[in-house]
Amino acid sequence: METRPRYATLLLLIGLVLTSSPAPASSLSVTVNDVECVYEYVLYEGDTVSGNFVVVDHDIFWSSDHPGIDFTVTSPGGNVVQTLKGTSGEKFDFKAPRSGMYKFCFHNPYSTPETVSFQIHAGHIPNEHDLAKDEHLDPINVKIAELREALESVTLEQKYLKARESRHRHTNESTRKRVIYYTVAEYLLLACVSTLQVVYIRRLFSKSVGYNRV
Repeated sequence: METRPRYATLLLLIGLVLTSSPAPASSLSVTVNDVECVYEYVLYEGDTVSGNFVVVDHDIFWSSDHPGIDFTVTSPGGNVVQTLKGTSGEKFDFKAPRSGMYKFCFHNPYSTPETVSFQIHAGHIPNEHDLAKDEHLDPINVKIAELREALESVTLEQKYLKARESRHRHTNESTRKRVIYYTVAEYLLLACVSTLQVVYIRRLFSKSVGYNRV
């Protein structure tokens, strides 16, 4: 007999999550020639900052793959929060040590420009300290915030997988082109060698005939 009220409460929570106004994840595409930075303002200390990036366009033709770029996160105080070296794509997640403007920088140590798909989200879930300070907050609002952040996490994961799929498709296409060009070059080289062999053998036999006549 208690199943229906619980089911109605669950539907109410989902409806509140969908109709609330969460801080949406930022999505953008960055072309990195040398160093490119993206800025994101975090409202509260201790907020969870999560995201991902994927090097989508990594067309170094004679190489099998792009050797990777460097990624650095800097806090408002100038401290390095997180750093990654030589990667073509990764997810990141950290607790903001303080509120303020955070800097996310990509460094491409190679001369080939690279296109990076970048996703970022700063999520805030009220805790017991916030509940004590604000009487308008209650455990229901906390649960709504937790569900909202879970949905944002799923959305970020979907975008990350989509960007990786695009990157793998680009790699396969680039590999296919390399195989075709290598094969064509091999056939052309074989044709040239065969032609030279025919010319050499004909000249050799023509000289032999000339010696016999003498």
